Amino acid sequence: LVPERPTLGNTDYAFEMAISNIRYGEGVTKEIGMDLQNLGAKRVCLMTDKNLSQLPPVNAVLNSLAKYHINFQMYDNVRVEPTDQSFLDAITFAKKGEFDAYVAVGGGSVIDTCKATNLYSSSPMSDFLDYVNAPIGKGKPVTVPLKPLIAVPTTSGTGSETTGVAIFDFKELKVKTGIASRAIKPTLGIIDPLHTLSMPERIVANSGFDVLCHALESYTALPYNMRSPCPSNPINRPAYQGSNPISDVWALHALRIVAKYLKRAIRNPEDREARANMHLASAFAGIGFGNAGVHLCHGMSYPISGLVKTYKPKDYNVDHSLVPHGLSVVLTSPAVFAFTAQMHPERHLEAAEILGADIRTARIKDAGLILADTLRKFLFDLNVDDGLAAIGYSKADIPALVKGTLPQERVTKLSPRPQTEEDLSALFEASLKLY
Repeated sequence: LVPERPTLGNTDYAFEMAISNIRYGEGVTKEIGMDLQNLGAKRVCLMTDKNLSQLPPVNAVLNSLAKYHINFQMYDNVRVEPTDQSFLDAITFAKKGEFDAYVAVGGGSVIDTCKATNLYSSSPMSDFLDYVNAPIGKGKPVTVPLKPLIAVPTTSGTGSETTGVAIFDFKELKVKTGIASRAIKPTLGIIDPLHTLSMPERIVANSGFDVLCHALESYTALPYNMRSPCPSNPINRPAYQGSNPISDVWALHALRIVAKYLKRAIRNPEDREARANMHLASAFAGIGFGNAGVHLCHGMSYPISGLVKTYKPKDYNVDHSLVPHGLSVVLTSPAVFAFTAQMHPERHLEAAEILGADIRTARIKDAGLILADTLRKFLFDLNVDDGLAAIGYSKADIPALVKGTLPQERVTKLSPRPQTEEDLSALFEASLKLY
């Protein structure tokens, strides 16, 4: 008999590594028709958004589907920064179509919508809130078998092709939340760097900031063996488990690529080496955070996106105001890492050094301030809006922003340093202006 482990306050003792299969190569999208043939797919749902449906990435997929005689229906009504309603519209479409495989071509919005669609059309009797993260939804474990899903990312940001997470705006509460389960991760992520060549400058920047924060947050997250409760059954172990030795490898590697290539990828659309490397970095960071999780930058970003007033970003062809996800995440990063550094100062200092800080004479107790300054300089160099005030928020909005952060326990509890409502208010206030 194995003796029961004594756990300290019921913390976890194990972590699990789950990622999609990934295929990388220039032009590799042309293989997708063969993949669907190999899967024996008879009715395929192709998901994308209105902008992309006219662009080369979708064209490459359509050519491959035609070449291998794949029977498909296209849904191009995905909303950029999806909502519960836009998820439900896609789910309704899929339930009618009775598909046996899915293909998502797009950024995180498209891939996440496709994951949710696959889940609810495979579990048609479920209520929408059944699988949505607690405390907003019931956060039930997924026990139904899903259909194969092939994800073709066209941005270098979310890493959604590797993860079991789908994020949306819950309109009624004006907060972002999502579904998190290993069961919904794509079967295959097709990472084709040619697709990044059609990305405009600000989309490259904002998606790159998402990679930056995925790497920083997963590397500095609460360690997996300090997270509680310890699950009574492995099906209840969350996708976001806390920092762990495998995720650390991917997070650090992604951070190094961001430091080397993000500015180049933004400044020169013809720099294929930089854009290809950022496309890979997005997947690397996805492997890291998809298993470790993110913490305060992401937790606080959800109300920043959800409560948007009139802000419309440059280079985004949308009919609604929105704060791009990567921008909403990165604007709080200097304040957040100054706050969390006291828990793992050496990790914060290491991140600052990778991003270009000279730490030869640095004191360990200054790690948070050094990383915060390094991030501010990085953002200033890339013409990022000067804090939350520049995208339409004022001091008067802070209580609402804090209120929108509180339900994000799935991520805020992974912060290495616990935070009160007063702490969150102070972090939002410190993020109103960056420079």
